[in-house]
Amino acid sequence: MTIYDLKPKFQNILRPLVKSIWKLGITPNQITASTCLLSVAVGLWLLCSKNEMFFILPVFFFIRMALNAIDGMLAKEHNLKSPIGAILNEVTDVVSDGFLYYAFSRFDFINTHLLMFVIFFSAISEITGLAVLLNGSTRQYAGPMGKSDRAFVFSVLAILISCHLTSAFVYNGILTLIALLLVKTILNRAKKGM
Repeated sequence: MTIYDLKPKFQNILRPLVKSIWKLGITPNQITASTCLLSVAVGLWLLCSKNEMFFILPVFFFIRMALNAIDGMLAKEHNLKSPIGAILNEVTDVVSDGFLYYAFSRFDFINTHLLMFVIFFSAISEITGLAVLLNGSTRQYAGPMGKSDRAFVFSVLAILISCHLTSAFVYNGILTLIALLLVKTILNRAKKGM
């Protein structure tokens, strides 16, 4: 069970908005590219901002999750799928995550090497979810540490930072747990795709 399993309910809430966006002639690729650029901008801004500003990260993760759902629904439900869109969707997710997670490297109480392992394993977990397509399997989203789950955990870290908690033990302990769960996620996705 991962947060990703809540996606159908979330999509039902967004469906009226998606229909309005479709009527405006906005394409999934425009939303995908804009979301990535916005993620990069937020990540770079947080890298240079005050600790207190990290409280916006949970809000941004929620907005990004909504935008990701909207571009997918536009593509699937309004016949706007495209080869470039499929590539954009996967690549921009990894780029966005990387920039948003890297913003945490500015803190002395966070082990940068450990954070980089998390960013690396996050990318590998998404690659594994795609690689199973080569076996004729479907795209894998198995957890326990999928994209939505990582967004939730990093949101909690951001809230703790904005509340001035500076315990290296807490942050690095959580990052270690994320890394281990990502390894489990990679193995689960590979197993389900074989």
